[in-house]
Amino acid sequence: MIYLLLIIGLVILISSANILVAGASSIAKKFDIPNLIIGLTVVSFGTSFPELIINILASFNGQGDLAIGNVVGSNTINILLVIGISALIKPITVRSNTVRFEIPFMVLSMLILIISANDILIDGASQSVLTRSDGFIFLAFFLLFIYYTFMVGRNSSDKDKGHEIEEQKILKSILFLLLGIAGLYFGGVLIVDNATIIAIDLGLSEAVIGILVIALGTSLPELATSAVAAYKGNADMAVGNIVGSNIFNVFFVLGVSITIQPIAFSPFLNLDILFALFASLMLFMFIFTRKGRQIDKIEAVAFLVLYAAYVVWLLM
Repeated sequence: MIYLLLIIGLVILISSANILVAGASSIAKKFDIPNLIIGLTVVSFGTSFPELIINILASFNGQGDLAIGNVVGSNTINILLVIGISALIKPITVRSNTVRFEIPFMVLSMLILIISANDILIDGASQSVLTRSDGFIFLAFFLLFIYYTFMVGRNSSDKDKGHEIEEQKILKSILFLLLGIAGLYFGGVLIVDNATIIAIDLGLSEAVIGILVIALGTSLPELATSAVAAYKGNADMAVGNIVGSNIFNVFFVLGVSITIQPIAFSPFLNLDILFALFASLMLFMFIFTRKGRQIDKIEAVAFLVLYAAYVVWLLM
């Protein structure tokens, strides 16, 4: 029953995120905001909302390992599993903007997380804590990324391309918005409560449950979006979605979480953060060193094998 409730929670969470995005996108469209900007902002927010709700609930419950594990696990899954599957479907050619700015910005987010979290190693403190001041720094970087996103959208010649927006009546859009928010909350409660019980029953840490189970569930929207984009030949969108989502996860999701409630950091999570950083650097190196900035099936298989090895290591 506990596992069933966890799955139900994930279904409610992801469905609610989609409903919320549909309502918010429709409202944004009524204000004549271009499709491209809506896709880069509203849709990116939507795919990161599941992680946000999980993290807020976990931080309020004092489950810092679960909150950090969810973000770090999602970022690792997004690169190794989601991009791996997408590139296996069809080789991915990446925009120059993504190589020059967005992927380095994603790498920077992981470096800032490592530095902010390790008070014991860096400052010689008695305890490592992600504080509200760290949260403000994260959110400042997030606003910088949003500004860059708007500049890209405003200067693009394809403002009406990108995410397809279905316009709805304003009352229906507001209803979708409210239903999405309510569903995100109740789905999040189901996930956090039952994941905690499962972790205790299996003798696994909350961090491992967050990295493996919850992170995989909350990354399903990115997997679906990127796989469909790759299948339709919009492979560039697949990488853009992932890189943007990873930046959102650290600077926005974790930034909001620790601004609301500071999180104690367990040093053993450094290995998982370093692994996520290694995956980010691998993505950058594969794209930067390949002629034509392409990720093909060889790199895709390498990503998938590396993720499988990471899962085995975690379980052992």
